[in-house]
Amino acid sequence: MNKIAIAFILFSFSVSAQYTDITIIKEVKVKNKGVVVSAHPLASEAGAKILRMGGNAYDAIIATQYALAVVYPQAGNIGGGGFLVGVKKTGEKFTIDYRETAPKKASRDMYLDKTGKANTDLSQNGRLAVGIPGSIAGFFATIQYGQLPMEKIIQPAIDLAEKGFAITEQEANLLNSNRPHFQKHNQSTIVFVKDIPWKAGDILIQKELAETLKLIQKSGAKGFYEGKTAELLVAEMKRGSGIITQEDLKNYKVAERKALEFDYKGNTIVSMPLPSSGGVLLAQMLKMSSYENLEKYQQNSTQAVQIMIEAERRAFADRAEYMGDPDFIQDKTSYLISDEYLKNRWKNFSFSKATPSSEVGKIIKQPKESTETTHISIIDKDGNAAAVTTTLNGLYGSKVVVSGAGFFLNNEMDDFSVKPGVPNMFGAVGGEANSIQPNKRMLSSMTPTIVLKNQKPYMIVGTPGGTTIPTSVYQSVVNVIDFKLNANISVNAPKFHHQWLPETVAFEKNFSETTIKELENLGYKTEKWGQIGRTEMILMDNNGNIHAVADGRGDDSVAVE
Repeated sequence: MNKIAIAFILFSFSVSAQYTDITIIKEVKVKNKGVVVSAHPLASEAGAKILRMGGNAYDAIIATQYALAVVYPQAGNIGGGGFLVGVKKTGEKFTIDYRETAPKKASRDMYLDKTGKANTDLSQNGRLAVGIPGSIAGFFATIQYGQLPMEKIIQPAIDLAEKGFAITEQEANLLNSNRPHFQKHNQSTIVFVKDIPWKAGDILIQKELAETLKLIQKSGAKGFYEGKTAELLVAEMKRGSGIITQEDLKNYKVAERKALEFDYKGNTIVSMPLPSSGGVLLAQMLKMSSYENLEKYQQNSTQAVQIMIEAERRAFADRAEYMGDPDFIQDKTSYLISDEYLKNRWKNFSFSKATPSSEVGKIIKQPKESTETTHISIIDKDGNAAAVTTTLNGLYGSKVVVSGAGFFLNNEMDDFSVKPGVPNMFGAVGGEANSIQPNKRMLSSMTPTIVLKNQKPYMIVGTPGGTTIPTSVYQSVVNVIDFKLNANISVNAPKFHHQWLPETVAFEKNFSETTIKELENLGYKTEKWGQIGRTEMILMDNNGNIHAVADGRGDDSVAVE
C-alpha cells in the first residue's frame, strides 16, 4: 500500500486491553482499497475494521458512527440525528433522513415567555431543548444496504466504551471547559466530570454507554426506542422540563428521500434534499457563481471570493424564507435551483461593490455562536460511496446525559425558528416554514455530498460547522472542479463564510490579508474566526486511485481497509 501520511503517535504506553496506541493519519493515497475519513482515528479504524471483515461502505459508516458516539461525544452520537447520502456501485442513489423530530407535546410558541420574547436558553440547554433522537433508527435503515449483521457492526463501539481509550489534548480541553455546563444540567454523576481536570492520555471508560449499546446489539432498534433505554430517557426528561414520551420514541420514523441531483460543469452533484437546506444552498451557490465563470479566477482571489460571498448571501436569504420540513411546507426546491430564478436573483451582482443584505431580505440583528457536528466520508473497494453528517447540534448537545444510559442528548429544537425572525444559536434566521410543530423535522445545514464524474464517484465530501457547512462544502467543490486543486490543498486552504445575516463575512485567521483588505475597500464588513469547519474529503479517479484527506484543524484521521 502506497501511503503518504502525516502521522502522530499520541499515546504509546501499554494499558491492558485499553485503546492507547492512537495514530492520526491525515492523508493517504491508495488504489482499489476501502477508505474511511472521520473526526477521530479510533472511529475511522472501527469503520476500516468492518471493511476488513467483509463489510461494505454502508456497514462501515454505521460502525464509524457508533464509534464516534463513544470517542467523540461532543458531536458523535446515538442521542442525535443525521443525514446519509449514498451512491451504490450499481449507480443507485439514495438518502436516509434520520433528523430528529419535535415531540408530540411541542408547540409553535413553547420557548416564548409571557411577553412573547424568545427564551433561547430553553431551546439550547437542558431537557426541553431535546428533539426525538433519530440516529439509531437511521443506522437500522442503513443496514439494508450493508452485508454484515448489526451485532458485528456495533461491537467495535462496545469495546471502545467498555475498555476505554486515551483522550487527546483537544478532547481534554473540551471536557474541562464544559464541566460547569455538565454539572448544571445533570443531577447524577457522569463519567465526563472528574475531581481533577482531564489531561491528554487520561482513559475515558463509559460502562453505561456500553450497556446501552449491548441492548441495541441484543434487541435491535427496540433496544433503544423501547424497553430500558427508552424508560431511562423518559425518566431523564422528567428530571427537568423535557417533553419526550415513550410514545414519541416508539413512533419515530426515518424518511428515505430522493437525492437532490444537479449538474455542475459536467459533474453530477448528489446531495441532501430538504429538510437539509445544504443541498439546495449548494445548488444555488454553484449555479450563481458559474454565471461569472468562476474558474477563470485564482482560488481565494478578491474576485473569486466576492462572487462566492454574493452567491452565499442570496442563497441564505432564500433559506430563511422558503426552507423547512418538506412534509409540512410546499417544497419549492425545483424553482429555487432553476436558472430562471437564479439568473434573476443574480442581476444585482456588481464587482464594484458589496450588495447590501437589505436588498435580498429583511435585516434583523442577531448573535453568532459556534457549533459542533461531525462528518464521515467512505468509499469501499467495490465503489460503494457514503457521506454522512451527524450531530447533537451544539457542543455536547443539550449538555444532558441520560442517567443510567450514558449518552448525551441533542439540543436540536433550537434549529427550529423559535420565534419567526429570531436567530438560532448559529445566527440563522428562520420564518414560518421552519416554525415548531409536533413530529416536524427542524431545518438543517448539514450537506453530505457525493460528486459523480461519468456517473462514478469522484468526490465524497462534508464537514461540521452549523451554517458554515454549506459554504465550506461549496468551497471544497469549486476548489477541486474550478480551481483544479488536490484534496489536501482543498481541505486545508483557509476558508470564509457569509450567510446573509449578519452582514459580516467571516475569514479564518490565516486568510490572505490582501484579499480581505480589497474586499473591505468594496464595502464588505469582515471579521476573523479561528476555525471554519473540519472537512473530510475523498477523491477518486477512473483508474481506482484514491486520495483521502482528513482536515488538519482537528484530530480527524484516515483509515484504510
